[in-house]
Order: sequence, then C-alpha cells, then structure tokens
Amino acid sequence: DSGRLACEIPAGPWGSCVAEAGGSQPVSLPSSFALNMGRAGSDLALHFNPRFESHGDARIIICNSLQAGEWGEEQREPDFPFQLGQDAKICISFDAQELTVALPGEQQLKFPNRLGLEAIEFFSVEGDFRVKSIKFK
Repeated sequence: DSGRLACEIPAGPWGSCVAEAGGSQPVSLPSSFALNMGRAGSDLALHFNPRFESHGDARIIICNSLQAGEWGEEQREPDFPFQLGQDAKICISFDAQELTVALPGEQQLKFPNRLGLEAIEFFSVEGDFRVKSIKFK
C-alpha cells in the first residue's frame, strides 16, 4: 500500500550516511515514491522522486528543493536503477554544498544544497515504496 511516513531526525552529528531507507517496490506497476529531507515539510533540501510512471514521466528520477513552499528547478536523472519487486537501499549524505544519494548498483546522484542547511531535521517517505527500515547513522 502507498502511504506516508514522516519523522523528525534526532540530533547529529552524523557520519557518512545521514539517512538510509531500505525497502521494496510493489511487484505490480507502481507510479512513484519520494524521499524528502529538510527543515520541515515546506523547506526541503531534497525531494528525491523516482517515477516508474507518473506525471507523464516514465523510469526517471526527479530531484528538487522546496523553500517556503516554492519549488526550485528540477534536476532530471535518466539512469533508473530501480526494479519492480526488488529491494532497494538508498543512502543520503550531505554537506554545505551538496547532497549525495547512493543508489542501487553503486550509482550516485548529486544535488546542490540550495537551502544551505547544515542540519537535517525532517525526513519523510511517500508513495509506492514499502519501507523495511530507516537508519540515521
């Protein structure tokens, strides 16, 4: 079932991986899922949105930021490492300049830290992704 999981992140400091989400995609065709990290739901340093088939897109990863409720410019990543029905581990780390998303198959995606956040206080998972575990390390 698709849904939403949101949490506040405990105080750091964090090591190489700020957030690690492990889960699987449904065997039937999912539309998309999103991992969000930031200050709050209206201030996101990263909106990480793999789309199997959603909003006119297919098999693409959309990254964006949200500041005071306003979306920034999308970054579109055509390399799509997710497979239906398979587990996927995603690890997100960041510094003052950028966020790095480690994806399945040793693929990495980099996204600028447009909000200049030094601490991540909010994390959420939405959509067609069955969460098995979330770790902050």
